[in-house]
Amino acid sequence: MMTETCQMTKMEIKMKTVEIDSAGLSYRELNDLMRESMLDGAEKIILKNVTGQKFIGTRLYFPKASKTVDSKKLEIEIFGTPGNDLGAFLHGHSITVFANAQDGVGNTMENGEIVVHGRAGDVVAMAMRGGKIFIRDSLGYRAAMHMKEYEDKTPVLVIGGTAQDFLGEYMAGGIVILLGIGDQEHRANFIGTGIHNGVIYIRGQLEEEQLGKGVIIQELDEHDHQVLKNCVGEFVNHFGAELDVKAEELLQGEFVKLVPASNRPYKAVYAN
Repeated sequence: MMTETCQMTKMEIKMKTVEIDSAGLSYRELNDLMRESMLDGAEKIILKNVTGQKFIGTRLYFPKASKTVDSKKLEIEIFGTPGNDLGAFLHGHSITVFANAQDGVGNTMENGEIVVHGRAGDVVAMAMRGGKIFIRDSLGYRAAMHMKEYEDKTPVLVIGGTAQDFLGEYMAGGIVILLGIGDQEHRANFIGTGIHNGVIYIRGQLEEEQLGKGVIIQELDEHDHQVLKNCVGEFVNHFGAELDVKAEELLQGEFVKLVPASNRPYKAVYAN
């Protein structure tokens, strides 16, 4: 079921909003409705009663469409739990989830923003090439695997809680920040295995044996502190009231900076 409303902001700017009741819809039907709504001029889509539909937000790129459609960036709000690969290949739109998310959030994401007011599953930000993902709580295994920088884009993943094993595995670029809010103990092992570009910041205590092969600890410099200030500030803008935290308090914590020991960690394995 789909309804349309027009909302007026304080600046008297109209935004065409489409509300979709996702109950009983297959993922194909739901994504078709979203695509049709965008082509029909929607600027904001609210999804109600989402129950595991996958690939939400993946079919909203129109490379051969008119400039008017292609340049439009949607706001998408999700009430319920989306399925795997939320925002896969996302191309500039913003997605906010008011619940938990499953595996593969932001898979090969190009640009835009995903905000999850809950936790997320495994392989979050896999092969992510641009944009930002903010997870209020914790997430599963192999987050930021194969994350990479593409052209002028630097992907960012900020996690309020903690992560499971193989965080940042084979990272080729980007920024990952693990905040451990509530003094959560970081128990992940094999962190940064095979990393050859990018940086991981972890707030709290970390043992060296938790690190994967090819990753080293470095001292933070002025640039690092500025990156943390900016990214943590954005995180708090999204979740500060819910978590009762302030950016200044989080930034006072001790951060560990992890970077690759080499940009070719497996050079000896392959022919030159």
